[in-house]
Amino acid sequence: MRLVDTHTHAWGRDTDDLPWYSADLPPEWSGPYPHETLVSDMDEAGVDEGVLLPTSIYGRGERANEYTLRALEAHPDRLWGVGVAEYDADAAALRENVRRATGHERMLGLRFHACFEYGQTPGDLDPTADWFAAAGLDPLYDELAARDAAAFVLAKPDQLSTLASLADRHPDVPFVVEHLGFPDAETSPADAPWTDFEALAERDNAYVKVSSIPRTSGEAWPYENVAEYVGPLLEWFGPERLLLGSDYPWLDDWATYRECLTWPEEADYLSARDLSYLSYRTFDRLRG
Repeated sequence: MRLVDTHTHAWGRDTDDLPWYSADLPPEWSGPYPHETLVSDMDEAGVDEGVLLPTSIYGRGERANEYTLRALEAHPDRLWGVGVAEYDADAAALRENVRRATGHERMLGLRFHACFEYGQTPGDLDPTADWFAAAGLDPLYDELAARDAAAFVLAKPDQLSTLASLADRHPDVPFVVEHLGFPDAETSPADAPWTDFEALAERDNAYVKVSSIPRTSGEAWPYENVAEYVGPLLEWFGPERLLLGSDYPWLDDWATYRECLTWPEEADYLSARDLSYLSYRTFDRLRG
């Protein structure tokens, strides 16, 4: 079965040409994880295609997505990209920022580090932040809709109700919540606010990435305890709006690349149809 990893990362060396704006790297990392290495690791893990998500390492400026674009050009049949942009701007600049970030045919949309304070790079964790839903950003979302591009949102459970309102305001923009809503030790999958996913699922333009699973689980492969998260999402969203992602190499302290993506094969609550949507069919639907 074809396998698309909808959440991975790559970055180059800190150079004068493409300098790092932050050293936001995986635990114990200090150097690059270049796209050539990623594709080699994809081959070893049996991954057909991957989606590059931006970290904060290259900032938000006009060249923030340059490394991603170079990766897409180097691997046009293997990689897709998601961009990042400056969101503190006037309407005309916001629209131009969207056009610049999504101009390549394999760029799928923009990422929002919604659960962090806004800045040139994401600041401190703020699980109730609402800057991503400000009315001043409406021109940006309108431009995403015009370009058939999506919003990829790293949001905490307390932000799901805000995201539902935003999805209502912009019904032509797909909103993809990353990492199951980024649960932590204080999150209960049986209680609010995580169960606000049920209301979010009523919006047809809402999707969820079933990603960063080893971190959410905290247990060994095949992460059987994540059923308490994945099961309800399957009921509320259906497999047609769920996507599988690794968050590699951010999780290399937790698991191998292959382990990040093969756990569904051991989940008896997932049918063959469910697996096909998680693995590639939802991705194909999302990108049109």
